Amino acid sequence: MSYQVLNGDALTMLKALPSESVNCIVTSPPYYGLRDYGHDGQIGLEQTPQEFIGKLVDVFHECRRVLTKDGTCWVNMGDSYASGGRTYRDADEKLQQRGMSVRLKDAQGIKPKDLLGIPWRLAFALQDDGWYLRSEIIWAKPNPMPESVTDRPTKAHEQIFLLTKSARYAYNAEAIKEPVLDVSLKRAEYKWDCDRPSTKNASMGGQGIHVEKMGNRFVNPNGRNARTVWTIATEPYPGAHFAVFPSEIPKRCILAGCPENGVVLDPFAGSGTTLAVAVSLGRQAIGLELNPEYVALIRERMSGVIPSLFAEATNGS
Repeated sequence: MSYQVLNGDALTMLKALPSESVNCIVTSPPYYGLRDYGHDGQIGLEQTPQEFIGKLVDVFHECRRVLTKDGTCWVNMGDSYASGGRTYRDADEKLQQRGMSVRLKDAQGIKPKDLLGIPWRLAFALQDDGWYLRSEIIWAKPNPMPESVTDRPTKAHEQIFLLTKSARYAYNAEAIKEPVLDVSLKRAEYKWDCDRPSTKNASMGGQGIHVEKMGNRFVNPNGRNARTVWTIATEPYPGAHFAVFPSEIPKRCILAGCPENGVVLDPFAGSGTTLAVAVSLGRQAIGLELNPEYVALIRERMSGVIPSLFAEATNGS
């Protein structure tokens, strides 16, 4: 499998890609007001949430054009709080890059300490722009970033949205089935023989629910349909990029949403996690990245994933 990295603004690079040329998009755009990547044209430091959402809608409008009719788009987005008038943020001992010399002004109507609701603002805006909003997935983090707050719970989750171009789309539920809980398998041994009025079968004059007659409808020993809460620990990455989502996230998205030998696109490639996972799963990959330093980081990382293709990919991207 091969990959390609294009260095430049996501919207500009997307316009150069052919229509319906990718099968699956898996990405984590920059979050609002949380990082300064030190590059002109970056998304995330707009003056208002509305302006930030507007820029992302423009990017994903082009994403929908390059996506196949049966394609899927998975978007991870974290939330932000109003700055409360602060003009800077101190660096953390464990994460020096967290420091910012500039903080965004709070937009009119947003109170200090307000949770901005960025993920759902984005989801609804994309829905209004024509996307099908098919699922909200909660990425639950067992090892979240510590917070010093004492007047609210520590945030330990982010949203992942499944969006599609069409009402019908390619989705391999079998590929990401979850193990059936032991308690469910044990319960199935009793076969649920009953004739209670509360059961749909009995209330319509049937004889109750019988597993022998209904096969594996209730409990399939091979696995259950994936749930909308994914408990996945964050992963450290030794490279220069400091906002890396764990490889398990794109793995699940790609297995479910991209056919074998299909093409995966990440318009905000960052450190290249999506690309590395896509290639390791036998898919082709395209990454768009604004920062040339991160492009170099991606190429270095990919050289360890597919050494035989490194020279070809570097020369051709």
